[in-house]
Amino acid sequence: MKSATLALGSSLRFDSHTAALEGQPENQRRLSSLPGCFADDAAYRAALAKGDPVLYATSGVETATGDGQLHYVIGTIEPGKIGNEYYMTKGHLHAWRPAAEVYIGLSGEGMMLLQDEETGECIALPLAAERVVYVPGFTAHRTINTGSEPLVYWGVLSSAAGHDYGSVADSNFALVAVEVDGKAQVMQRAAWLQRMAQAK
Repeated sequence: MKSATLALGSSLRFDSHTAALEGQPENQRRLSSLPGCFADDAAYRAALAKGDPVLYATSGVETATGDGQLHYVIGTIEPGKIGNEYYMTKGHLHAWRPAAEVYIGLSGEGMMLLQDEETGECIALPLAAERVVYVPGFTAHRTINTGSEPLVYWGVLSSAAGHDYGSVADSNFALVAVEVDGKAQVMQRAAWLQRMAQAK
């Protein structure tokens, strides 16, 4: 049956491995759009000097407005690292802070960092195929690919949510996801920065 988009609703095909969404443009985020996100700034600048790869991309339907309406976005994060830190999204809060969001893993392996805006408490939760992550309101969130294949996922949120990237850029997350001895490990950002300093 052919997909259809009607005033009463919509039915779109998507690819669970490439994050392509029928009829929707792809929004790409390149390495150059993530200054300050990675803990190892020297590694970031060195990688950027060699090129400006696409780290992640999204396609979504964000046209509905009004009480009770939803937006939905499919995203893919490429595998890779800057220094020892895995490729990730910029991370954001919702402009309308009470808005929650649900992430649904489709393929690949990764995690999400969730940080309470008020208390600063930060946790890491797994995101992979057949996993769902609930992000409460008032919570900054970042998605990270810790695997060797693209991490593909859905995000479903209120149409009123909006995005606030600036607040995250100002303070960043308290945790980082890095490769240590060939395995993904979550560490306090301050501890990782100290470890890098001692290694120099």
